[in-house]
Amino acid sequence: MENQTTAPEVQSEQTENVVQNNTEATPQTVLTETEQPKEVNFKDLIPESFREEKALDNFNNMEDFVKSYLHAQKMVGADKIPVPNKHSTDEDWNEVFKRLGAPNNPEDYKYDIKDQELDSNQVQEFNKTAHRLGLLPKQAERIIKFYNEMNTQADVDNQKVFEAKQTEAMADLKKEFGPTYTKRLDQAKKLATETLGNEMLNNTVLKDGTRLGDSVEVIKAFSMLADKLSEDEIIKGEGTGYQTASEIEKEISELTEDGSPYWQKTHPNHAKTVDRVFKLREQLNG
Repeated sequence: MENQTTAPEVQSEQTENVVQNNTEATPQTVLTETEQPKEVNFKDLIPESFREEKALDNFNNMEDFVKSYLHAQKMVGADKIPVPNKHSTDEDWNEVFKRLGAPNNPEDYKYDIKDQELDSNQVQEFNKTAHRLGLLPKQAERIIKFYNEMNTQADVDNQKVFEAKQTEAMADLKKEFGPTYTKRLDQAKKLATETLGNEMLNNTVLKDGTRLGDSVEVIKAFSMLADKLSEDEIIKGEGTGYQTASEIEKEISELTEDGSPYWQKTHPNHAKTVDRVFKLREQLNG
């Protein structure tokens, strides 16, 4: 009976010790749970002697660094060209371009295009940009050809514009000058050529796309000046027998007056007179 009474007491003491131990451990557990993990600066993990390496500037955490390292290891000894990623430097890209066939210097780009079709200064500047971008020779040549073809087409289009504007300008002048159109145009061009020269007249392009020599305003200005200087040998037209509108009307009136050969079909000068009147009226009407 005594042994039975003693056993529970021992058990009770053990229970109390466990409770006390748990009570004492509780504060330590709470402290552990409230501790915050410290942020680690990736730069601090790099040995000081390597921190200035530019290749490491692209990494902000250990995960990206490990991925890049593993990728590089896979390429070691392989006959492959590594594909650059967001962490790659300009040097990495340049190495890839060289292995693909990019030239070492801008001067090494060569094109199978006629020399006269290219502007040497423009090609030189293009080669510098092509080399900086890592373009392959075939890519650079295709761009050059496209640019050249585009410029050629632009010249053709500009020529069409010039011709259209010239036709329009001449039609306006012919309407305004009437029967004196040929004479005044001849005098204006002669004076303009002697004053400004053919090169300026043909190669100077105005804002509206018209050449200086085809400008209606320029032709009008030189025509007016030619009228004022009509006695000067410089501006006299090449043609002869020009008449003003009033002179033409006066001659028509004289040829068609009553009793003239114009009205007498049997007169020997009838046909000649009729033909002359017809031409004068045609000239008067432009």
